[in-house]
Amino acid sequence: MLDPMILLALAGVGLLAGFVDAIAGGGGMIALPALLSAGLPPVAALATNKLQSMFGTGMAAYTYWRGGFVSIKALLPAMALTYAGSLLGALAVKQIDTSLLDIAVPVALIGIALYFLFAPNLSDADKLARLSFPRWVPLLGFTIGFYDGIFGPGTGSFFTIGFVMLFGLGMTRASGNTKILNLVSNLAALTIFIPAGDVVWPAGLAMAAGQLIGGYVGARTGIRFGARIIRPLVVLVSIALALRLLFWT
Repeated sequence: MLDPMILLALAGVGLLAGFVDAIAGGGGMIALPALLSAGLPPVAALATNKLQSMFGTGMAAYTYWRGGFVSIKALLPAMALTYAGSLLGALAVKQIDTSLLDIAVPVALIGIALYFLFAPNLSDADKLARLSFPRWVPLLGFTIGFYDGIFGPGTGSFFTIGFVMLFGLGMTRASGNTKILNLVSNLAALTIFIPAGDVVWPAGLAMAAGQLIGGYVGARTGIRFGARIIRPLVVLVSIALALRLLFWT
């Protein structure tokens, strides 16, 4: 049984993680170490992190949708394939050698940071899409969902850059669409973690309370300030995740 003060501290961490995640992704970088520090075993920490982040991601997704930045109808095929990809990744993780990802993912995250840092004309205005949204977004969802199932860090950054580079979405719309697919991917993981009994519910629900607040405030902040805050936060989160994967894992 976790001490009430630890649960209160986890709720505060959930609020901060939800705020950052709603704008730029990477909330797990804040939440997961906190759960490990609270004494949860690694698998339980991973499962509980998925549960608590689902609340913040869900609130952020709902807020972006209410703001008119997401079309659920257009995303339905991608949502289905994201779920399938994440589920297959989680089921296949023990059969796949993921050691190459230890270097490849940080390099990709640094590349994302450099793109968002130096690319001209990154704004909230939609640009010309390089690929057809209905045809190719489901493939994006399946691929990144599968990655999330087997590894996970940087999933939000990968979705965001895909929506910006390949489908021409403005930064705020890209963040909103990212939150929807991130939520679906988390749900897929939980269909495995919950029946297995891996989730520590008191810790997860305490953090979920903070996530609901952080997710809402973060999404409202992203909507209000758009690319002015989303762009630098994506850069900071991507670099921080890359450094953490290279030197603290």
